[in-house]
Amino acid sequence: MSDVAIAESGLFDRALNRLTLLWRDMAASVTGPAEEEASWETRMRACLEAKGGEISARNRAAGLAQSYLTLDEAGRVEFLRALASFDSDPAAVEAAMRAVSAAADTASRASAKAKLRRVLEPPRLRLLTQFTTIPVGVKFLVDLRADLMRHMGSDPMLQALDADLRTQLASWFDLGFLELRRIDWQSPAALLEKLVGYEAVHRIRTWRDLKNRLDSDRRCYAFFHPRMPEEPLIFVEVALVKGLSGSVQTLLDERAPVQDPRAADTAIFYSINNCQRGLDGISFGNSLIKRVVALLSEEFPNLKTFSTLSPIPGFRRWLEEQLIETQPKLLSEEESKALAEASGLADGVAALRALVAQRRPLAEGWCQKAEPVLTRLCARYLVLETGRDGRRARDPVGHFHLSNGARVERVCWRGDTSEKGIRESLGFMVNYLYDPAKIEDYHEAYVGEGNRAAATALRKLARSVAA
Repeated sequence: MSDVAIAESGLFDRALNRLTLLWRDMAASVTGPAEEEASWETRMRACLEAKGGEISARNRAAGLAQSYLTLDEAGRVEFLRALASFDSDPAAVEAAMRAVSAAADTASRASAKAKLRRVLEPPRLRLLTQFTTIPVGVKFLVDLRADLMRHMGSDPMLQALDADLRTQLASWFDLGFLELRRIDWQSPAALLEKLVGYEAVHRIRTWRDLKNRLDSDRRCYAFFHPRMPEEPLIFVEVALVKGLSGSVQTLLDERAPVQDPRAADTAIFYSINNCQRGLDGISFGNSLIKRVVALLSEEFPNLKTFSTLSPIPGFRRWLEEQLIETQPKLLSEEESKALAEASGLADGVAALRALVAQRRPLAEGWCQKAEPVLTRLCARYLVLETGRDGRRARDPVGHFHLSNGARVERVCWRGDTSEKGIRESLGFMVNYLYDPAKIEDYHEAYVGEGNRAAATALRKLARSVAA
């Protein structure tokens, strides 16, 4: 484990210890040994009944939260099922529905509908809301949902609990409540450690690496919630450069000289990370990118181009599937012949299979002969291939950026030569271009009709079907 990883682990353990001690002290004023040994349902009911008033209910919620953090996986599933069991009363719902049907006029129907809405609301919603009244309670619920998503499977009660919790979180994490902040080398050490822990696209390996990403020709912005002020929800890392970047290794080279950001004409978004698993399905990315584009445009008027340098995590898997199924017209006769001659193998498909099976950068020998073929196939994957619904882009990162109004601009051979880059995409990366004047049009075309914006040359390459 690296020194950074050790620091992250130690930070988490210290914060967790402080939290559980605080919650335990709060719970001690209302719970004794007998109540602590009671069933989850009994303890949750006591919370809902608010015996002793709202302060006592809050302290009981703290006790439940503290107990939850001490449980193993099986214990947490039991807790979640107990929480999910506090559902709407079926008899009350049925009676309220009959009252709506029997209503004789507009006023009585409106009253009956209001009552129906009240009885439909499951008691667990009130319990979830009580958790928000305790210190760091919102973060507790975000992490609780992360556990729930891991364990719910096809359990209908846990799925219903997840739907309730997701709706609540979507309301609490409305974009109007979020604050956009820049993270730099002067930010608190605890926040920088979290940045290291949450970076999943291009791992931060050392403090020097982190400092390089926060230098004067770099920017990092994150959304924060007022109830989670030291926990980033999503962050983006940006490099200020001249022209489109096609290699992440070059972009993150710690030995490269620091550039004058005022001379830059391009902002490269090279890493976007969602930090809170429990907020999956609640989108912040679109707003984050637009806000950062606006901030950078104001700070650096010379910036003319806003682009990503993005991974293509599904390309290799898609290509392997094509080769297993031996899809017709995957290669033209000319391509097949060229690959066979360069590799010494029987045909182009066999050569491509051998190439895809490699786990090292495709930089030497006959592999370079495959660059035009792989570039064409990568363009096809990004511009034409769809998921199960037959509309959205098959690549998940591509779907994210196209949904946010980007255009597929360029594929980059040897864009990421790391082990992860080779494993996921044979080293390819892609530039998605964000044109502020066309973001909304591209977004509407993709979301509404499934039409993907792409550079003319790339679209032509993608559609050049092998003869």
